[in-house]
Amino acid sequence: MTKFTEQLSQSGGPAWLTAKRQESLDLFTSLEVPQESVEAWKYTRIDVDFDQLRPHGKREAVTDTARLPTSVQKRLGSTDVGAFLVLDGPDVVYRTELPAELRDQGVIFTDLKTAVEQHADKVQQYLYSVVPAEVPDDTTIAAPGTTPSKSPDPSEGKFSALAAALWTNGAFVYVPRGVEVELPLGSFRVMSEAGTYTATRTLVVCEENAQVTFIDEQDSEELPGTYAIGAVELVVKTGARLRYVSIQNWGKGVTHIQRQRGDVEKDATLNSLVVTMGGTLSRTEMQSYLRGQGADSEMLALYFASEDQHFDHYTLQHHAAAHAHSDLLYKGVNSDESVGVFSGMIKVDLNAQKTDAYQKHRTLMLSSEARNFSVPQLEINANDVRCSHGSTTGPVNQEALFFLRSRGIKKELAEKMLVTAFLEDVLSRLPLQSVVKYIEGIIAEKVGAA
Repeated sequence: MTKFTEQLSQSGGPAWLTAKRQESLDLFTSLEVPQESVEAWKYTRIDVDFDQLRPHGKREAVTDTARLPTSVQKRLGSTDVGAFLVLDGPDVVYRTELPAELRDQGVIFTDLKTAVEQHADKVQQYLYSVVPAEVPDDTTIAAPGTTPSKSPDPSEGKFSALAAALWTNGAFVYVPRGVEVELPLGSFRVMSEAGTYTATRTLVVCEENAQVTFIDEQDSEELPGTYAIGAVELVVKTGARLRYVSIQNWGKGVTHIQRQRGDVEKDATLNSLVVTMGGTLSRTEMQSYLRGQGADSEMLALYFASEDQHFDHYTLQHHAAAHAHSDLLYKGVNSDESVGVFSGMIKVDLNAQKTDAYQKHRTLMLSSEARNFSVPQLEINANDVRCSHGSTTGPVNQEALFFLRSRGIKKELAEKMLVTAFLEDVLSRLPLQSVVKYIEGIIAEKVGAA
């Protein structure tokens, strides 16, 4: 791992960050790649030769959007955001500034590398507080700024440790107490060099009674042997409201590994949506830690796996306080010879009485060659709760398909209509019409009806 040490030495930054990077790299070096013997990775194996990994090359900033990738140009012309960043590999290649009125209220939106330099106090307080390298999926995390407990299963942290050590950039959002940001903020991440890896990190902090929406999109052309590794930390303070949307549409050949965790305090709300459409292999961990009474977490996701794609989603709804609510709805589509995996846990701590938690996973199978594994789970340590979970998997309704085709609708369009209808109850919960339209366009391409 000498080359990783060299990369770390070139990262720069303050002493506290260098020390944390080194600690994470040491942990990464000591761990094994998760195997099928680890329950959380039972259906997914990632074959990677770390010695052959090389970082994505540097990219220069541009001043004209016409020089951005075509996919980014198209999205910027069809989405409503108040400000955005465009990252190509490790570098910010384009950005727009926040409106002056938001800057005057203390809102910060910049890339994480710049934030470390210009807002060191805030970044140091929260960075690594929600997604440290070593925290397992089923262990209580510490309050932001304190040290979490160690993982009892060290293989869980291999990729998180790498992301913590070698992240090159990402997005940083800070919304002060009582400030409401009306238009969404956005980050568009692309990669343009095959056979490389990029490690990114997103940190969003909503102080007391603040409100913001953040859209995190990832897109690329076909890139064989490429890895996108990342972490997303969402800090939602008392009474705050945060909506986080992640749309992963990497090109074929990309392996996507990301851990997302939200820390939700008293009477705060976290609405999250994870959309998985691209890449050859994708492993997404989506977790909410309900720390305070009255905390609320809505965890939505949809995915469409086709050809030989393998999509793995691992979720955790962790209730640590009484009178908290969480609602998880995952909907997926599998076609061709694709594989879908869902493993979800509702965990209720001893003192988390009056917990109200729901978990539902539904899969639509468009091919008899496709496979889907669903493992919903409950771990209840309180005796006055309302928790439920369920999972269903089935084919397209043939009567509905026949009805549409009998009206002269081609099979591809009929399937697109049925798939869109199947996913509609997830999309209907997202009050961002430009994003919904974009997702529906990807779905149409997947079923050949674009």
